[in-house]
Amino acid sequence: MENLQKMISEKSVVIFSKNSCCMSHTIKTLFLDFGMNPTIYELDEINRGKEIEHALAQLGCSPTVPVVFIGGQLVGGANQVMSLHLNRSLVPMLKRAGALWL
Repeated sequence: MENLQKMISEKSVVIFSKNSCCMSHTIKTLFLDFGMNPTIYELDEINRGKEIEHALAQLGCSPTVPVVFIGGQLVGGANQVMSLHLNRSLVPMLKRAGALWL
């Protein structure tokens, strides 16, 4: 769990994803379309991916991918991120975290 906290706190936007997940692809594309360079961890490709996925589940993330953290805070999965985007709350959140300068 402390390894997960370190991963989350090192960058302003962190996405936990799997290459095989279409919703992960959608969320990554959204952030990349903003011109951002989020830190992306592909849990099906990295060492200890299963362990990280288990830690995400312990945080209450269900499903465990995609999961987005902004400014070290859990935002949630695809539904939460898309809701914030549609409500025009995502960009201000990214700006406050220093991740976006539009």
